[in-house]
Order: sequence, then structure tokens, then C-alpha cells
Amino acid sequence: MLKIENLVKYYGEKKILHEIDFSLESGDICAFIGANGAGKTTTIKSIVGLIPFDGGQIFVNGMDVEKESVETKKILSYVPDNPELYGFMRGIDYLNFIGDIFSLPYEVRKEKIETYGQAFGIYDRLGESIDSYSHGMQQKIALIGALIHSPKLILLDEPFVGLDPLATRFVREEFRRLAKEEGVTILFSTHVLEVAEKLCNKVAIIKNGSLVLFGNTEDVLSEVSLEDLFVQRMSDNE
Repeated sequence: MLKIENLVKYYGEKKILHEIDFSLESGDICAFIGANGAGKTTTIKSIVGLIPFDGGQIFVNGMDVEKESVETKKILSYVPDNPELYGFMRGIDYLNFIGDIFSLPYEVRKEKIETYGQAFGIYDRLGESIDSYSHGMQQKIALIGALIHSPKLILLDEPFVGLDPLATRFVREEFRRLAKEEGVTILFSTHVLEVAEKLCNKVAIIKNGSLVLFGNTEDVLSEVSLEDLFVQRMSDNE
């Protein structure tokens, strides 16, 4: 579902990504872990087409993201670490706008908006202006917008930041359901290592723009916790 081959990115003369190379299959949930500035967000933005990259290739469901950008965007969704929504809209207007972009039939979007709105505890407030929402509520709206069109690939940058415990639990359970029942592939960056360890079947660790570890969670964590493994990799002088 996602294949990254020798991804390279420069900012000016500085090399930010050093030949990033890994792939995910349908139904994989992968934690993308690294220190601040390691290259997580740059990698994710390259996948979704928000920034150009300088070398390598990225494929989504077999499609080249540079050559078939519109087609790839139809089957993926992206939630940044600080969603910038249209504050002048009401919550329901924004979600219907997303529904229009993906040509969702009325009954489908109505059911999805109600289901996710109730699950996140904000259904009764969708008629209010987004500007009036707290950061956590805006994060919930962004997540609903990312889920209602049933994407095959979901990419998220720190999705649990700002969410209350009930919402965090629902997102974890929904990710598991989507991966198991619908074969959705999920890649998300996070600093919440406990959640990543329990939720993900794959883990990728990036350090200074280089991928220093990628594999099945049960294999790489057979003897240590994810926190201990992360600290160990960050301390390596390689």
C-alpha cells in the first residue's frame, strides 16, 4: 500500500532525508518515531504531496505520488500535527465540504458524520463555528474529516496530541478495526511510545534523517520496551 524507495530531501544545501526506504502492506499500523527535527514530518508531507522531494520514489497502492498525484490523493487522508481548519465554517460545513471533495453520497456522509461525531462527543456542537472550538475539538474535526471518505492509507502527525482520554481510546480502537476489517494502512508519528507499542504491528525509527530501524513490533521488541529501544537507538554513535 505504501512503498518508499531511497527518499532524499534537501533544504538548501542541507540534506534532511537520507535515502529513506521502507514499505507497508494493507492492514499495517506503523509508528514513525524520532526526536524533534529527525525528519518525520518531512517524510509524511512528501508522501502526501505537500512538499517536493529531491530523490527516490514514493508509491501509494502502486501509483507514483509524483506522476499520479490526484489519483493517490483520492485514496489517502492526512492529519497534520496542528490542523489549520477553516475557522469561519461551522463544523458540519467543514465535514460536508470534505464530503463534497470526495463525492460522498449524502446518506453515506450523514451516517459517517453522525457515527464519528457521537463517538468523539461533539455531534451536538457541529453547528458551531470552528473558531469557537478548543484545540482538542478541532483535532477531532480533522480526524473525522480524514475518516469519512474511507481512505485506504491514513497518515497522521502526532494524532493523539490534544485529545482527551476517551477520544484517544476511541481512535486506538478505530484504527485497529479499520486495519483488521477494512485493510486500511496507517502510518503515524508519535512521541507517545506506550500507545505505539500496544497499537502498532510495525515500527520505524528515524534519526537525523536516516532510518535506523524498521520491522515488526513483536520482533524488534522481543526483549526490550519501545522506550528502551528508542533511547538505545538515539544514543548509538552510528
